Amino acid sequence: MRHTYTFLTAFILFFSVPAMAQLTGKVAGTARDAKGQPIESASITLLNAKDSSKLKVVATDKAGRFAFEHVAAGKYLVMASSVGFSAGYSPAFTLTHEGATRNLPPLVLSAATTSLKEFAVVARRPFLEQKADRMVVNVDASPTNAGATVMDVLEKSPGVTLDKDDNISLKGKQGVTIMIDGKPTYLSATQLGSYLRSLPASAVDQIELMTNPSAKYDAAGNSGIINIKTKKNKLKGFNGNLNLTHTQGVYPKPSGSVNLNYRDGKANFFLNAGYARWEGFQHLSINRKYLDADTKAINSIFSQETEMHFTNPSMNLKFGMDYYVTPKTTVGFVVSGFRNKEQNLGTSTIQLLDPHYTLDSVVHSPSTNNTTWKNGSFNLNFRHTYDSTGRELTADVDYVRYSSVSDQYFDNLTYSPGMTKLGETVLTGDLPSTINIYTLKTDYTRPLAKGYKLETGIKLSYVNTDNVANYFNLFNNVAEVDTTKTNHFRYRENINAAYINMTKQFKKLSVQVGLRAENTNYSGHQLGNGISVINRDSSFSRSYVNLFPTAYLGYTVNEKNMFSLNYGRRIDRPAYQDLNPFLFFLDQYTYQAGNPYLQPQFSDNLELSHTWRHTLTTTVNYGYTKNFFSETFQQSGQATIVRNGNIGSRENAGISVSAQIKMTKWYTAILYSNLNYNRFTGLLYGEDIDVSATTLLLNMNNQFNFPGGWSGEISGFYRTKGVEGQIVVYPMGQASAAVSKKIMHDKASLKLGIRDMFYTNRAHGYINFQQTEATFRNNRDSRVVAATFSWNFGKPFKAQGGRRHSGAGEEENRVKAGGNN
Repeated sequence: MRHTYTFLTAFILFFSVPAMAQLTGKVAGTARDAKGQPIESASITLLNAKDSSKLKVVATDKAGRFAFEHVAAGKYLVMASSVGFSAGYSPAFTLTHEGATRNLPPLVLSAATTSLKEFAVVARRPFLEQKADRMVVNVDASPTNAGATVMDVLEKSPGVTLDKDDNISLKGKQGVTIMIDGKPTYLSATQLGSYLRSLPASAVDQIELMTNPSAKYDAAGNSGIINIKTKKNKLKGFNGNLNLTHTQGVYPKPSGSVNLNYRDGKANFFLNAGYARWEGFQHLSINRKYLDADTKAINSIFSQETEMHFTNPSMNLKFGMDYYVTPKTTVGFVVSGFRNKEQNLGTSTIQLLDPHYTLDSVVHSPSTNNTTWKNGSFNLNFRHTYDSTGRELTADVDYVRYSSVSDQYFDNLTYSPGMTKLGETVLTGDLPSTINIYTLKTDYTRPLAKGYKLETGIKLSYVNTDNVANYFNLFNNVAEVDTTKTNHFRYRENINAAYINMTKQFKKLSVQVGLRAENTNYSGHQLGNGISVINRDSSFSRSYVNLFPTAYLGYTVNEKNMFSLNYGRRIDRPAYQDLNPFLFFLDQYTYQAGNPYLQPQFSDNLELSHTWRHTLTTTVNYGYTKNFFSETFQQSGQATIVRNGNIGSRENAGISVSAQIKMTKWYTAILYSNLNYNRFTGLLYGEDIDVSATTLLLNMNNQFNFPGGWSGEISGFYRTKGVEGQIVVYPMGQASAAVSKKIMHDKASLKLGIRDMFYTNRAHGYINFQQTEATFRNNRDSRVVAATFSWNFGKPFKAQGGRRHSGAGEEENRVKAGGNN
């Protein structure tokens, strides 16, 4: 705690400087019901007082607040509407000059007495929304997302790319922090990919893409944050949503979810539950040429074909309550969890050849890997709004637990070229793992005199992990401990953080500056196995403090042109198990290992954007990362050891253009392109690295709205050749199409879609390291047809929403739960 007190004292003394930000020509106010309760997500429309023509539309936040920025001088009125309420209007008012701010009296909406049928039709949200600090993907706005998983939606989101191992990149940079409802997932890339491929898109409302988050967010994630917001019902009375999907590829993938909400008086209860059973395949081809260190002549050749079949039944559940103590104070809790039970059956055939491609031996390796992992979390939250100016205090206390058990079986049979059995080894593994996460987070917002606004907060987190890997060799069905692989690793980490943001507007110029300070303390203990003299007991520890400044400038030239410039510094810490120095068995010729000397990487990111008529946004970005770490490959005989390592530095530069163009009343085109340059330089395993590539990413989404409740979509993406650390990946893409029809008086819908219709979403590429040249090709069950039925039911009386996300931020994004990764 000494670190915490010293850190917070220094932080408070360091910051007592007023700063700046916000936009010019502002109209602000609140929307409330007859009892004075704020109404969240109400539609607020700015109207021309002369002819009542619509000028702008925004939505209210959790406290019922709204604001129209960069409004020109003139005479206006404001209309507020929300499901379950009659529309309300403000008196006409005048903005006398540019730069003026007009605070309106609260807009009070009375409950409507009309029937459910009259409120069934609501405004259709666009697929993409470009906001000042993020891009928002509205998942349900795309018919091809019917029957998709969250990973499928991410893969076609603007600027998002996936590599062969489901590592997620944003604008060409890995190291993205993935959050769900503002809470990091704490999963490694492998486990996160497995989870997101088992999570139906029907459970998700929005995906937020933030390339340069403010100091309010955890500094983790050197390329930004992707926040996946699950659906949250906020209607008064009893209401809900039912979603049923059948997806068919080579194998079936059924799923379903239900969201229920009940509010009466001061209490609001909600329950979300889902089930999915994903079944699929993966075909992996790997070819390696082992070279002479001096002459570079081929010494031997390795060829591997692996077929994998998996089934993954998963369940998730979330239950919570919001209690409105007073119109200004809300307390609540959320209990959630999931259970995945994945079974992987694999068969590998490995051919070892001489330099002339003459067969030397064959290894046949059937394997099973059954992993069950569970998650449970509890969040207690509090929010108090002091007044209508936006002064607010929030707090979250979280406990999150992950546990997993992985049972492994590897049978390696070696044959001569004539298929005479030469030998057999059998290895089994029992790998239990637990992770416990505790966090406390509080945020305070206060408008100050002369248009300043202060945001500040603290966050404390503590994480402990316990990972055991028990490996046994079977001889005549008798198990003997394999002392070269068995190990036990414990890890402890404490992060203390505090931040401050100040904003101020100067007519057409808006400015925001912030600083976040994080004090990190961690220790790891490899207990060895008590038997082997090779794998001895060892430990490590480290403590450091880092500052992460952010700055945002916005300039509104006129109603058609806006510019913004932002800068931020970020950190990406290693996943907990990536620090474990032990070797983990993947197959006879591939191992994975941790690295106790792995250092966090730091990035400085700069972006300049221009927006024209709120429809066309062009962004130029540059980033520099030091201590860059990535997956590395090391040759050891004929085996390859895969581990994360600090390989040096990375430079990233790019330009992106996004446009949302309404071609006709029934056709909207959404276009995105990103030209990205990456260069990696450094020293790895005694070899100099200097690898660079320019990659072009293209996304297109064509949406069609027809009479009679019909709609459709044709979408796709294409990515040219690119580089990911040591790996070069060849071009890949995907095309999808879907049709949707509203039924049951617009309270339900049917959707039918096909994804990856031409089966082009297949990763393949090459890697050259030390005395090894390798190529790979990875195919999976990605071409699928999906049919979805979705039904909204209940009484649509709108009410304010509680705080259903937690403060267990960056910590959950670094868990390697389940398995040995």
